[in-house]
Amino acid sequence: MNELIRINESDSVAVALHALSEGSSVPVTGAGFSLEVRENIPMGHKVALHDIHKGDPIIKYGFPIGSAVSEIPAGHHVHTQNTHTLLEGAHEYEYHPTHPVIPSSAPGTFSGYLRKDGRAGVRNELWIIPTVGCVNDIALSLEHEARQFIGGNIENVRAFTHPYGCSQMADDQENTRKILADIATHPNAGGVLILGLGCENSGIDTIKPYMGDFDSERIRFLVSQDFGDEHEEGMKILRELAGIMKGDERVPCPTSKLIVGLKCGGSDGLSGITANPTIGSFSDILISQGGSTILTEVPEMFGAETILMNRCKDEATYKKTVNLINGFKNYYASFGLPVFENPSPGNKAGGITTLEDKALGCTQKSGTAPVNDVLAYSEKVSVQGLNLLSAPGNDLIASTALAAAGAQIVLFSTGRGTPFGCPVPTVKISSNSDLASRKSNWIDFNAGTLVDGGTIPEKGRELFEFVLSVANGAKTRNELNGFQGMAIFKTGATL
Repeated sequence: MNELIRINESDSVAVALHALSEGSSVPVTGAGFSLEVRENIPMGHKVALHDIHKGDPIIKYGFPIGSAVSEIPAGHHVHTQNTHTLLEGAHEYEYHPTHPVIPSSAPGTFSGYLRKDGRAGVRNELWIIPTVGCVNDIALSLEHEARQFIGGNIENVRAFTHPYGCSQMADDQENTRKILADIATHPNAGGVLILGLGCENSGIDTIKPYMGDFDSERIRFLVSQDFGDEHEEGMKILRELAGIMKGDERVPCPTSKLIVGLKCGGSDGLSGITANPTIGSFSDILISQGGSTILTEVPEMFGAETILMNRCKDEATYKKTVNLINGFKNYYASFGLPVFENPSPGNKAGGITTLEDKALGCTQKSGTAPVNDVLAYSEKVSVQGLNLLSAPGNDLIASTALAAAGAQIVLFSTGRGTPFGCPVPTVKISSNSDLASRKSNWIDFNAGTLVDGGTIPEKGRELFEFVLSVANGAKTRNELNGFQGMAIFKTGATL
């Protein structure tokens, strides 16, 4: 059984794959020698492979994850008590392209709903989208009654409530308008009722231009103040939409039409060894077949950003990536906040020490493909392949941004577990088998079995087949639990 792994031959630390006891002598996988453990080491945590002196860089994944603030003898625990981040503010970067290539392969197929604009949905759901938080309760009431329409090819009825749509200014208001328009035109929705109040800043007439050339048969509008009984009028519209949707059928679609979002949350020390590299392998497979993936959580790229920059397809994309990274660093600086206010308490408990440590594990989800485009928050995918998306690390905000960018499915790796779901099926991938066993009601796919055998490519192929089953209609845990919602990035003052 593997117990301790050195990820890269230049690493000065190894990661405990299981809890290790003080005084034990443990073979180090990837190093060819055994190490005497001088302290109890929890699963996912790091141990020094040799004496690390004060001020020395601590190397993991082949890159510095911080520096030692004290002497760390071989065999001792390397964590927050003796390590400090090296991260600072905005940087000047240099482009050193690595020119990665993903060999193309013939697209597979999945059974999806082909929409009028050529996109494919993996669900056929009836959605109610409030333009403003004032009508949230009306939306929920309509959702409750309209659930009578579920059945056959109408797979679900859902209201996406939120607190915004009024009392906003500048970019903050623009974000809300764009996200609502993106969600309203998502291919997983076979019918949409956009529900307004009538006096809000981001009302229906304001949002319509953001929606582009939308399908007016499938997307309807209701201004609540214009009707004596808005609920009755809303049900009339939803009934008409349901009648249209009943004729929808799944048809064979090429995997080149799949867009999958990549996200992690509640990471632990095994996330960058099992779950995230598995997602990266999946990403490479999908991209080889002409599909697309989206990597977000910009703050969790800090410390690993040069890896992504050097994989950019050209200098123009590289410059967009530099602006993406420095833009978020300047965003934090504008509030007087440090760029490294991360990892979370749960991350630290799971063995992640610094933001660099987290970022180097997080970016494993991107696989080895070139970065083909960089998207602003609320921008949709237009270039096939790997895309970077501007969004914060917050789980629901970032996952909603992935859905708004066009992802029909989001892959969410976790070492701690979480029940939530975003507007699209949200596949939870555990980094360790203990979590998969304890929280089987949350977890869809266990990558933790890699600790005891198997390869990343094998696990990536297994995940690819699982994702195809979800695209074909298999329900994720969050769908079965009825846990789905959305959140919009708040960026300014409230009136």
